[in-house]
Amino acid sequence: MNQKKVVVGMSGGVDSSVAAFLLKEQGYEVIGVTMRLWQENAEIEETGKECCSLSAVSDARRVADKLGIPFYVMNFGEEFKRDVVDYFVKEYLQGRTPNPCIACNRYVKWEALLHRSMEIGADYIATGHYARITKRANGRFSITESKTAKKDQTYALYNLTQEQLAHTLMPVGEYTKDEIRDIAEHIGLRVANKPDSQEICFIPDHDYAGFIERMAGGQAPPCGNFVTAEGQILGAHKGITHYTIGQRKGLNLAMGRPVFVTEIRPDTNEVVIGEPKDVFSREFLADRINYMGVEHIENGMRFLTKIRYAHKGAMAALYQEADRIRFVFDEPQRAVTPGQAVVFYDGNCVAGGGTIIK
Repeated sequence: MNQKKVVVGMSGGVDSSVAAFLLKEQGYEVIGVTMRLWQENAEIEETGKECCSLSAVSDARRVADKLGIPFYVMNFGEEFKRDVVDYFVKEYLQGRTPNPCIACNRYVKWEALLHRSMEIGADYIATGHYARITKRANGRFSITESKTAKKDQTYALYNLTQEQLAHTLMPVGEYTKDEIRDIAEHIGLRVANKPDSQEICFIPDHDYAGFIERMAGGQAPPCGNFVTAEGQILGAHKGITHYTIGQRKGLNLAMGRPVFVTEIRPDTNEVVIGEPKDVFSREFLADRINYMGVEHIENGMRFLTKIRYAHKGAMAALYQEADRIRFVFDEPQRAVTPGQAVVFYDGNCVAGGGTIIK
């Protein structure tokens, strides 16, 4: 029998480890690969908590040995620096709040890994994401929600292409997190109870502004003014990279009432401050649209729409405007943030998504 070959991206965590086990049990020829992404940061090597640490590589190698599958480490540092880190820094410098994990999924964990896996004769790549891939009645592949809504990761995968989806397996999407941990414990994997990583892997200390300042080589925007929407100066800010839409904490403004960041103006180096009601928006524009479960939209079509990972989603009507889409919510939503992804769903399937611009 000619076995199908699958390269599993192994982070050293329980999800990708069990993904490799499940695929082997299903009869695939499984190869484990850990991606080396961000070697420049010595802190990552010391903490051992992130997906690109030396500890993660060791954990993944031990799992591969336990499962009896080949294991390799592949270096994608150049792609990660160009498509994730540089993008992250550039977006913040322009007053936007990016999601680096989405860029990493699209351009590194899929595009780069898939290309290299095909070069070594693989039929598929696989990950430990809590999502499923389905082929819809219209013939298009789509990411659909996993068995457990609690761990659903479809939002971060909206930007994958049809070609990538056709060559991807996601076995973990059929299970809950507890079931995955039970499987790992049953087969004797040491990572069965390993905690999930919560931080951006290349900024383990959570100091985004400090990282951006270091990476920008002194080009980070200087201090500027907090202003009202009408331009009244309220005080001084530390630099626009320290702020995001909807932020209340860390403003150090003695206003006598809660106030929030409502807009970031990179051209004038101003951070706009407003009242709670000013953080809510009913409509916005998005570009860089990736159609997934649908090939296009008709004006006025309605979808459940998410504007950030933790957003529960709200119904919106969509309108095509050249290469952009205007989203109009039924009810105003809080903190619609330029740079973040918007993902719209047809039932439990990802119909498409894009990047919020204003």
